[in-house]
Amino acid sequence: MSALKNIIAIVMVVSITMSCKNETKPEVKTIEVATETATKELDPNATYAKAEFTIDGMTCAIGCARTIEKKIAKMEGVKSAIVDFDRKLAMVEYNNAKVTPTSLEETVTKVADIYKVSDMKTVEGFSTK
Repeated sequence: MSALKNIIAIVMVVSITMSCKNETKPEVKTIEVATETATKELDPNATYAKAEFTIDGMTCAIGCARTIEKKIAKMEGVKSAIVDFDRKLAMVEYNNAKVTPTSLEETVTKVADIYKVSDMKTVEGFSTK
């Protein structure tokens, strides 16, 4: 009888040990991520101008400056756009035939009513100060 108890005990220990080994392989998932910087068709024959202007009303670098930068960059005819929160300065390179300083200002002010554009000027090169 004691041999039967020992065998039952061994079977229980082995079955518990084997059932507790939960070795699962990690699940690998592939996620496609859309990039925000879609390739734009730039007209090689276009005349590109550079403009700098001040944007007042920004309160943060991510929510304000980055949002404005994205909106300007998505405009048809805009080659590049940089909004520097610390300097409150936007630097935009654009196609003269498709974008005007007025359309740049309208794009900024449509993001939020608190943003005001001033000191709009066409430049040869962007300031680095």
